[in-house]
Amino acid sequence: MTSSQLPAVAEPGYLTAALRKAGALDAGAVREVKVLDERDTVVSHITRLGLRYVGESAGSPQTLILKTSHADFAKTLANCGRHEVAFYTKLAPKMPRGLVLRCFDGRFDEEGSNWHLLLEDLTDSHELATVPTLPPSRDQSMAIVTTLAGMHAAWWDHPDLGETAGTWASPEDSAQHLEVFAGHYDRFADELGDRLSEERRILYRRLIEQSSRLSQRYHSRRHVTITHGDAHTWNFLLPRAGVANSVRIFDFDLWGINVPTHDLAYMMAIQWYPERRQALERALLNRYHETLLAHGVAGYTRGALDQDYRWSVLWHITKPVWQWSINIPPGIWWNNLERVMMAVEDLGCEELL
Repeated sequence: MTSSQLPAVAEPGYLTAALRKAGALDAGAVREVKVLDERDTVVSHITRLGLRYVGESAGSPQTLILKTSHADFAKTLANCGRHEVAFYTKLAPKMPRGLVLRCFDGRFDEEGSNWHLLLEDLTDSHELATVPTLPPSRDQSMAIVTTLAGMHAAWWDHPDLGETAGTWASPEDSAQHLEVFAGHYDRFADELGDRLSEERRILYRRLIEQSSRLSQRYHSRRHVTITHGDAHTWNFLLPRAGVANSVRIFDFDLWGINVPTHDLAYMMAIQWYPERRQALERALLNRYHETLLAHGVAGYTRGALDQDYRWSVLWHITKPVWQWSINIPPGIWWNNLERVMMAVEDLGCEELL
């Protein structure tokens, strides 16, 4: 992509104004923009931009990450873009530094459903723990969970929840959500046929039948926080060897108010096969709880964390169905289905029904 083909948001004039407004550029101006790399994710397009300045630009970013909608999902998943822009522009500025990527600019076009984010580029200082879908090491997992706990603690029972930070679902909203899920599940089960056992079908039916009671934990509005919503370990950037910096979390298109263990169960029960999960699960839950306490979270016992974790694992059997319903590839949702079902069995989650 040449400079003449760059979208308007990547033009020198726009970047100059955005960086000045964000306090990242003083007297200088962006003179030239070059595409260093670009790639598609499942639902977005990522472009790494190189910047050259004219005038005073000491401390200004030399590179930026431009995140935009994936062409194939621009309309169907537009709300994900709206949601992520809202996180970076409204919530991130209120959070402690060093937890998420710095955002220099974010916009959502309500008319055209186009959106963009101009984010801090940590390519040179940070990296993913492993290539997807290889689990991270024990030390990497500890660092990731410590940062996740720090983010959760920052919003734990925060007075802004449901006011300026996210929206509470009412019991009626939850019931409607489950009604939509039940329709998806019926079609999902029909398509899978004998690949979905009768035991698993019974589990889904019981979950749907008892969803109102199970939802009471969320509707208590106690010991809740802002959750990431897609907290697999490849949405965390770890400092490279020799770099003194913190783990950063990114990709916030599914954030929301929820029980905190929603993220932990997604990270471990959905993503890891039993041997790896069993080897790290207890130690990571311990680290998570210790970090909450260190950040001042009170009244949330270790036993309550275990109970919430099992509750979240059970709810996550719905995740593969939702993924199937929006045409996520089977290589993702099928493996998620197998892993979460094994976690449900290991942890005795059916007892909650």
